[in-house]
This record gives sequence, structure tokens and C-alpha cells, in this order.
Amino acid sequence: MEANNEISLFDLQIDHHSTIYLKETAKWARFLAILGFIWCGLFVILGFGMMATRTASLGNSAYATGYAIGVSFGYMVVALIYFFPCLYLFNFARKMKTALQNNDQEYLNASLKNLKSTFRYLGITAIVGLALVVILVFFNWYGSLG
Repeated sequence: MEANNEISLFDLQIDHHSTIYLKETAKWARFLAILGFIWCGLFVILGFGMMATRTASLGNSAYATGYAIGVSFGYMVVALIYFFPCLYLFNFARKMKTALQNNDQEYLNASLKNLKSTFRYLGITAIVGLALVVILVFFNWYGSLG
């Protein structure tokens, strides 16, 4: 028997309604991606701003400098973590628009691959976040016993 790697659902096609839904989805994805990029930029600006204001308000002690650097680093990490799903979402929207305009199967596949990457990244981030919460709760509980 010959192995068929292609999944065929009776020659699944994108009809007029699906095209409308995908166009609207791409528009919203682009909007959310651009908004996400703006948030990332604001977090970077806030990170640098926090470093400047915290150092000035807390004085020139080593504690103040360390605190300011830690807070700034935290903002930068959040911006970096949030940047990648925004990039994947933006690429999904851009490629979906091109795919629908040009009736291009390769762009459609690349677009859906970017959408898959968006959800995979967000899923992994959620799992890591939940694991960190569980670990922090455990150590908080364990610390309160002793």
C-alpha cells in the first residue's frame, strides 16, 4: 500500500464565505499585532524610564541601582516575550492578505503556519507561566511551614 502524506477532506477548498472570514481575521490580526508592537515599544521605554526615575528617587546606593536595573530588566523581558507572538501574528495577516489577493496556495500555507506558530508560542508561554506560579506557590507554602 502506498502511504499518502496529504490529508484530503474531499478536496477541501476555500469558498467565498471562508475568504470573507479569513480577510476579516487577517485585518483583526494585523490590528492586534500592531497594537502589540506598540505595547512592546512602550514597555521598552518604561524600562528605561524606570531605571532613570528609580535611580534618581532612591539615591545612588547600590540597592537603588540594583533595584532600578532589575525593574528595567523585567520590563525588557516582558517586551521581548510579547514581541514574538506579535511578529507571528503580523506575518499571518500579511501573508493571508497576499494569499487571498493572488489566490496563492504557498502564501496561504505560510500564513497558516505563522498562525500555528502564534498559538504554539502562546501555549508554551502559558505552560511556563503556570509552572512558575505552581513553583512560587509551593515555595511560598513551604517557606511558611518553617
